[in-house]
Amino acid sequence: MRILGITAKCLFMVCLPVLLLTASIAVAANSLWLYQYGFERYDVSRTTGLTEIELEDVATGLISYFNSDEEYVSLELFTQEEVIHFRDVKGLIWLDYWVALGTLIYVLVYAGLNLFWRKRKYWRQLAWGVVGGSGFTLALMLMLGLGTLLGFDQLWLQFHLLFFSNEFWSAEGYMLMLFPGDFWYDAILFCALATVGLAIILGGLAGGYLYFKRNYIHRLD
Repeated sequence: MRILGITAKCLFMVCLPVLLLTASIAVAANSLWLYQYGFERYDVSRTTGLTEIELEDVATGLISYFNSDEEYVSLELFTQEEVIHFRDVKGLIWLDYWVALGTLIYVLVYAGLNLFWRKRKYWRQLAWGVVGGSGFTLALMLMLGLGTLLGFDQLWLQFHLLFFSNEFWSAEGYMLMLFPGDFWYDAILFCALATVGLAIILGGLAGGYLYFKRNYIHRLD
């Protein structure tokens, strides 16, 4: 039982950063604000010749498509190669959804068992698991941040080579004008900061509980 408990706790600490990151990616993929921010920051209206209203329609259309059961995006703006690439992107987004759901279920089950079934005896164990998972998250985000700062272009290229079976991600058309490389740099930064923020909040709450619990025990002694 002790080995099973340790394994469950380690798995919780691994699932927590995965959950926080995939949740941040899911929010980013569905954030109309993020699309509009990129369009405005990189003057996409000028490079594409599309009005702000048309750009908003493109963004809402893509968000709707990513969450639909349609295989291909119906926006006439894109070439056939771009349409196929968006299908592949949608597959990755849904993979992100499923990973987020799976890790969320495990995290909630583990936390629920410690909070309710095993009662207060195991609350400290859960708190230490949250602190450890949050620390693991911050370490991963630090590595991601350093890698992005030192060689974003190379990392972005390797990502595409790893996750896409074709090179339609480099197809000439509106897609690259709508979403230039700097847009994705900002999107990754958004996801990383959101993940860090969530980790700090959760780790801070768990750390605060451990701190006050320890002081309370010392006062009793």
